[in-house]
Amino acid sequence: MLDQVTLAAGCLTRRALTAAEAADARIGWQACRAIGAIDVGQTIVVSQGLVVAVEAVEGTDAAIRRAGELAGKGSVVIKLCKPGQDTRIDLPTVGVKTIETMAASGASALVLEAKKSIILDPDAVAREANQLGIAIELAAGIEDLSR
Repeated sequence: MLDQVTLAAGCLTRRALTAAEAADARIGWQACRAIGAIDVGQTIVVSQGLVVAVEAVEGTDAAIRRAGELAGKGSVVIKLCKPGQDTRIDLPTVGVKTIETMAASGASALVLEAKKSIILDPDAVAREANQLGIAIELAAGIEDLSR
């Protein structure tokens, strides 16, 4: 069952990350690792090279909404496992609601860690993202985000 919702590295959507989105994703990947190491959160939102939101207790959707208020359109959402996280009980999770929140907030791309993130109903998530023009990339590591 877990193999059906934790996907391998690759682009889940018709649209891949742009070069600018990939650059923001690399910044977000590093920031996610840093905040995860001190057990703050799993999500960072980056826009034009700047971290505009860090998830804490408010949750992913609230961080995405806050980023939209601060940065407007074009931000990249990065959601990763924390270093040393027990992957048996708490994997980063997204679903259609995450994509809807991103679209309403102006986010243009989502980056997840391959095989360490749960996508609830991946087909529905991909359909919604494709319809809204949002790119979704699953990366095994920061090196996968080089464009």
